[in-house]
Amino acid sequence: MKFLANLSRILVGLEFIFSGFVKVVDPYGTGLKLQEYFEVFAGDLPALAPFFNGLAHNALGMSLVFCCLELVLGVALVFNFKMKQTSWLVLGLMLFFTFLTFYSAYFNKVTDCGCFGDFLKLKPWDSFLKDIISMVFILIIFVYRKKFGKSEFGTPMVLIATIFSIGIGVYAIRYLPILDFLPYAAGKSIPKQMERPDIKPDLQYVFLNKREKKEIESKEYLADTNTYKYISSKVLNEDLLKAKITDYSIADSAGNDFTQQTFEGNVFFIVLKKKDGLEELDFGPINSLATKVSKRKIKPMVITSIPLEEYLGFAKEKKIGFNFYTCDEKVLKTMARNNPCFVLLKDGVVVKKWSYNNIPTADQVNELIISTKF
Repeated sequence: MKFLANLSRILVGLEFIFSGFVKVVDPYGTGLKLQEYFEVFAGDLPALAPFFNGLAHNALGMSLVFCCLELVLGVALVFNFKMKQTSWLVLGLMLFFTFLTFYSAYFNKVTDCGCFGDFLKLKPWDSFLKDIISMVFILIIFVYRKKFGKSEFGTPMVLIATIFSIGIGVYAIRYLPILDFLPYAAGKSIPKQMERPDIKPDLQYVFLNKREKKEIESKEYLADTNTYKYISSKVLNEDLLKAKITDYSIADSAGNDFTQQTFEGNVFFIVLKKKDGLEELDFGPINSLATKVSKRKIKPMVITSIPLEEYLGFAKEKKIGFNFYTCDEKVLKTMARNNPCFVLLKDGVVVKKWSYNNIPTADQVNELIISTKF
């Protein structure tokens, strides 16, 4: 039992460290997922709608807490830190995650639970199964919680993990994630990711064996119609056949498609996802930067999901005089974790991204264009 309990402690600890890390480097993404859950709960439980809407409004802060807690608890498990209290917290956190994954799978309301952030996408039932397996090991830890020994490294390692997780989480919120697992990360080509992968479908056929009166599965099409009757088929590698980017679309205010133009030459996106939080922002540095880069054959483009009438009034107030284009808010949330955010493209390839708290100079932008080779 001691060996099994310690093995469970190490395995769950490593899982929590990995899962917590890939989420805490991008708490904004986990916050979007929590917001989605809370909005679903608000719709399914109207009587509690104000409560869940309040949680949705504070999803980013909750995300940072959950992500940091998960990583720190993983370290606490690995280093035997206060196992009585740690076991209770791990059990509670896993019960919360298991409920979310079950709700996601059973009701098909949130198709990606975000268990491993944007690093690894799991189907809802796969996520729930993963949590059930983890729960088995966590229950072993919980039962054995009073018998674990102590480690002299527990306190310093947990303290380091706490500072580290909060630090990279706050940095990601204020600036940008230190690791970007999204399709709009630096070095990735947007047009290439919009293409369907050249992969052969992996089919699984179901036939009825007429002689034995039973169904069989086969990866090859059985053409003997005297013996087999075709019933159905399914694609096993369907996820691999989809383009990584399927919803990227840019249009002007009249609705004309400008998607292809964003892949031509040097483009500097100024991404404005929503007006909230921008009213008090000084757009002087942004306007100045856009004017300077435009003189260096780098085309500035405002990309926004703000409704047209709102944006026109806002642009007049902030003296934004260069061209603007519309894009779906979901795409912009994936592309740009901050608001505003700046994205530099070269022939459709993402060169670099910046937040407003780290706004580049025109010289820096120009130097990147000159030095970057694809």
